[in-house]
Amino acid sequence: MVNSVKTGELAKVKLEVYEDDRYQKKIGDFNLPINPEQFSQQFQIEYNRSQAQGSQHNNPEYKFTRPQELKLDFTLDGTGVVPEKQNSGKFHRDVAGQLQKFFRLTYTMNPETHKPNFLRLLWGNFSFGYDGKNGFDCLLTNLQVNYTLFASDGKPLRAKLSATFTSYVEQTLRLREENKKSPDLTHQRKVTAGDTLPLMTYRIYDDPSYYLQVAKVNGLVNFRRLKTNTDLRFPPLEKTEI
Repeated sequence: MVNSVKTGELAKVKLEVYEDDRYQKKIGDFNLPINPEQFSQQFQIEYNRSQAQGSQHNNPEYKFTRPQELKLDFTLDGTGVVPEKQNSGKFHRDVAGQLQKFFRLTYTMNPETHKPNFLRLLWGNFSFGYDGKNGFDCLLTNLQVNYTLFASDGKPLRAKLSATFTSYVEQTLRLREENKKSPDLTHQRKVTAGDTLPLMTYRIYDDPSYYLQVAKVNGLVNFRRLKTNTDLRFPPLEKTEI
């Protein structure tokens, strides 16, 4: 995916809005009038750091990689000095209207899907992720709005927004991408203190509901009490009896 920008033109951050998690039904855009003051990215890997009693060291075991988070700080201005992107000669004068559009596209529940919309964040040809892709597919997970300037009648003229977006990959695509990276499609995990079968199943499939199939594959009779240090197999989803 390439977000084309004309030579010499200042690339602006744009949010493409989609109704479906496969990013096929586009329903709108939100263009940031002013580029972000700053943005930050967070990448986090979870390890099991349990340590045997009397031991000075441990051997961290990989549990899962958390979805990437991107925090964007930007300003909406209604003082009449910021030009509208699609209306030549006109300037933004309505902060409340800009906020309502942002809420409607990114935060409010879509009446057709009964959940907020799926988003794709673009900024010229910049790659937000570690995979080199141009667009950052995500969901809005946190938003803070601070009003910093007002007209004499109390009307807000400027608002600073701090928005956190969490990366999203549609489940079928995610499983396919993960399988491509691993020649052994069957995962094996060792039970550690505090583990339950639904929890371990969630770590592998991102869905705890497959724990009965996993119990059957491993011949577990009493799966509610897992024995520590037991090795369990987690086969590919397409090979389980769902």
